[in-house]
Amino acid sequence: MSEPLERIAAALERMSPAPLEALDFAGASAFVWHVDPDRLSPVNKVNRVDLSLLVGVDRSRDTLLENTRRFAQGYGANNALLWGARGMGKSSLVKAVHGVLHADFPDLKIVELQREDLPSVARLLNLLRGAPYRFVLFCDDLSFSHDDQHYKSLKAVLDGGIEGRPDNVVFYATSNRRHLMPRDMIENERQSGINPSEAVEEKVSLSDRFGLWLGFHPCSQDEFLSMIDGYCAAYGVKVDPESLRADAIEWQATRGARSGRVAWQFFVDLAGRHGVSVS
Repeated sequence: MSEPLERIAAALERMSPAPLEALDFAGASAFVWHVDPDRLSPVNKVNRVDLSLLVGVDRSRDTLLENTRRFAQGYGANNALLWGARGMGKSSLVKAVHGVLHADFPDLKIVELQREDLPSVARLLNLLRGAPYRFVLFCDDLSFSHDDQHYKSLKAVLDGGIEGRPDNVVFYATSNRRHLMPRDMIENERQSGINPSEAVEEKVSLSDRFGLWLGFHPCSQDEFLSMIDGYCAAYGVKVDPESLRADAIEWQATRGARSGRVAWQFFVDLAGRHGVSVS
């Protein structure tokens, strides 16, 4: 090989990414996928709440729990889209379900993938495909803008591509939107496109690739108060029921919303005032 070609080959070798190190999946139950360079980082302590503390989502809880249990057992399971109201426990449910089942199925792992890293998903799937474990691939707060092409990468995870989704991977996503696209964008495609029906189908078909659609809706006042009661019982915070109810209603009124997230924020403040740690 001539000297110029040797220099070019050496430069290309330096520019190429280092091969992924063999990962010990047995060392953790949860991982986060990073790119540049590609790597899976183990999570020593998952930020999650106990499944019993998620109030007002009984149907979604039972459906996702059963779907994930079948997957952990090696049976057929669907990809799941958890959509709806903000702060109602969508991502908390995914993590809580994994936490409950991992105790019985230690080979069940959860891998978090950021929306911005969707173009790298094929490389991630190749890494997971041959591992002797079951993986819940989790993307939180998934949505796409009008000029975002990342949704095309997602189709390979759901059921597209010549290789298809690995048998040991299932995909769970949360979103505030049922169709993952802004409603005004879909309507604009319908009204102004040359072939409006085709344009709309391209966008909406992504959601159709999820076998499970689990809807989350704003909670009632009774459910909001039940969430707080559950937190108080779990952490041993004792408060006069009437005072607790009045304070909780005032808190949600100042926030202008009721949700599981607002209930937790109120409880954190309450626990702090009573000298109780919630970490």
